Amino acid sequence: MSDCCEEKEFDGISPAYKRALIAVICINALMFFVEMYAGFTTGSQALKADALDFGGDTATYIISLLVIGSAIRIRARASLFKGATLAAIAVYILITTIVRFFGGETPEAQTMGIIGILALLANVASVIILMKWRDGDSNVRSVWLCSRNDAIGNVGVIGAGVLVGITGSAWPDLFVALLLASLFLRSATSIVLQANSELRSQSVSAVDGA
Repeated sequence: MSDCCEEKEFDGISPAYKRALIAVICINALMFFVEMYAGFTTGSQALKADALDFGGDTATYIISLLVIGSAIRIRARASLFKGATLAAIAVYILITTIVRFFGGETPEAQTMGIIGILALLANVASVIILMKWRDGDSNVRSVWLCSRNDAIGNVGVIGAGVLVGITGSAWPDLFVALLLASLFLRSATSIVLQANSELRSQSVSAVDGA
């Protein structure tokens, strides 16, 4: 009886949400290629880190779209995979940033700023598109968290570009890359914890119904 009194979390079953998700997938896929190219061209670790996040988001959003309407166990396991992917990206950024630290190469500040602004506009558009569906199950919430992280990360990239231009040092770029890695790890932890909670609740419901 208690189950029918509980408010059901939004699980993504909505034509409007699916259309919104497809639009955000297209935006992220485009920005992955644009920002990764710019990252290699300018030598910016922060741009590469942000590009990887765009790529990871594209893949995980596709998974989110595919599992909509599936059993909660499947959706939760998809969220676990997305959390693990986000954590893996964070670890990769940490490792490459440490390697880059000893290289000492200073990125090109002007291009960093321009691409950072372009990426910010893309992510603000994604956030606005998804604003209505920022709460829900772990599958839905992970999409919102990733989009929010991207917008925050872009502000950091723009700031790093300004500081690199002023100081002529690579330190701001490396610092922002480390901050992005930290943000990704925090979000990955949040997604995994919610997904595990959903799996436990499902197991308890199965036992009670037996």
